[in-house]
Amino acid sequence: MSLLAEPKNRSRLNQNHRQPLGERLIQEGIISASMLEQALREQSTTGRRLGETLIALGLANESDLLPFMAEGLGFKATRLREGLIDPSVVHLIPQALAKHYKCLALFKVRNELTVAMVEPQNLEAIDHLRRITKLSIRPILVLPTALERLVDRSYEADFSVDTVTADFDDREIQVGDEENTINIDHVEIMAEGSPVVNLVNFLLLQGVRQGASDIHIEPGLKNCLVRFRVDGQLREVLKPRADIHAAAVSRIKVMSKMDIAEQRKPQDGRFHARIDNRTVDFRVSTLPTVQGEKVVMRILDRASISFDLDRLGVPEDQLGRLKTILRRPHGLVLVTGPTGSGKTTTLYSSVEMVKNVSRNIITVEDPVEYQLELINQVQVQSSRNMTFASALRSILRQDPDVILVGEIRDVETAETAIQAALTGHLVLSTLHTNDTASTITRLVDMGIAPFKISAALAGIVAQRLVRRVCSNCKTTHFPSAEMLKMVGYHDRTRQQFSRGQGCPQCHDTGFRGRRGIYEILEVNHKVRQLIQESAPLDQIREELAAQGGGSLLSQALRLADDGITALDEVIRVAHFE
Repeated sequence: MSLLAEPKNRSRLNQNHRQPLGERLIQEGIISASMLEQALREQSTTGRRLGETLIALGLANESDLLPFMAEGLGFKATRLREGLIDPSVVHLIPQALAKHYKCLALFKVRNELTVAMVEPQNLEAIDHLRRITKLSIRPILVLPTALERLVDRSYEADFSVDTVTADFDDREIQVGDEENTINIDHVEIMAEGSPVVNLVNFLLLQGVRQGASDIHIEPGLKNCLVRFRVDGQLREVLKPRADIHAAAVSRIKVMSKMDIAEQRKPQDGRFHARIDNRTVDFRVSTLPTVQGEKVVMRILDRASISFDLDRLGVPEDQLGRLKTILRRPHGLVLVTGPTGSGKTTTLYSSVEMVKNVSRNIITVEDPVEYQLELINQVQVQSSRNMTFASALRSILRQDPDVILVGEIRDVETAETAIQAALTGHLVLSTLHTNDTASTITRLVDMGIAPFKISAALAGIVAQRLVRRVCSNCKTTHFPSAEMLKMVGYHDRTRQQFSRGQGCPQCHDTGFRGRRGIYEILEVNHKVRQLIQESAPLDQIREELAAQGGGSLLSQALRLADDGITALDEVIRVAHFE
């Protein structure tokens, strides 16, 4: 059955479509002459269309009138309802624009977007929608009352749960763990299942497809909030009803082997799902709040990440220096930066470069994010007294050649790692500091003697991730004098820089994808001498420049000059002073 309204007597309607609407409705027996007079009197005061007035007065049904109204305009028509709306395409038209033109994106087939419109004959609106969506527009007539009822709700994503799962395709999705597997074969079967199961599966699928690193499910008074972290930034995705939240959390707990009865303590778990013919791991954490439990699911999609050092985007001159550091037979190599700056990816890529069958490589991580071949990976478990420091001491009795320590969190771990580096092991680890020079200060503040640091340290890599300007909506602008002053570009007032205007492809952020920036300090004789003398940070930074290595800010500015990122993104990520 067609979704679009068709008249009961098509041939007769075509013959009389040039008659006024009121006369045609009388001829068809839908209304009487007295009803028409009543509607015309009401229309003179409200200014609404005749068909809308008849429906508002209860003199005719929407399904009876729509075909005649559409025929008079030369368009198809439909009764607007939630089941017609694909939530994955609604945001192709920004909400402000949808209200301005009184329209709503319904669904997309190939390159054609079907749009419900109160005025489908508005060519200016159609041209504008075609430009911003880059799609062919198929306008469909709807009544303004129906559109007003659904437009706000559609953008808030407060659909029924069965509606939001409309984006699933026929490919198999498996959700399970090592002991059991739950198979969901097709969308037709899913529609008959639990709405909560459908919602959770929808979030997993969309999170993977949109390249999210984390899925946040947060409780609220009227709605729960679902947000995806994409390119390091959180973005609101759905706002289901609040009464769905507890059931969704319970479903996720079951999948993650957590205790669903325990709601007052934080819990951790994990599961895997087969999505789009590949296996994706999900690491799950729950946290009790005053309004309910918050859930965060970390997406670990091996297919979307490469552990190839040559493909990380490290500039050639810096890449050569990093490989020289990693080829050392022993020493401590630290990768520094805030959470979410790509440190783990750099560590794994470094391990992939140095591993071979003649080397015994052992890692201690909290938790183990990706499983690697030819590498022995140990997970920290505080419940069993398996800390970084205790695990590291045990690893040293396993005849290792290369040791990866997920993070140096305390002085005990730092002392053990340095001792391992001094006794002939290559040790890789991470630390939370701003840049390479401040890493040395941080180790001293932890209580490590400068002479030990200078003897053990082989190199430091400081890094950040900056967002790329979206190529689809990329434009140029002249930054403000204040912004130029912050990055030391006092004389660049006539230089244009790139930025994104925002479009459906980048979800109106102006950015799509990320690129790494790196600051690499090789610890040579000069640097060792500066460390032993407790030299100021500026002297260490001067040595970094002498090695030919740029600072994080200079690397980010190079990307801005090349139009890869925006100047305000450079300030957000790499401006520390």
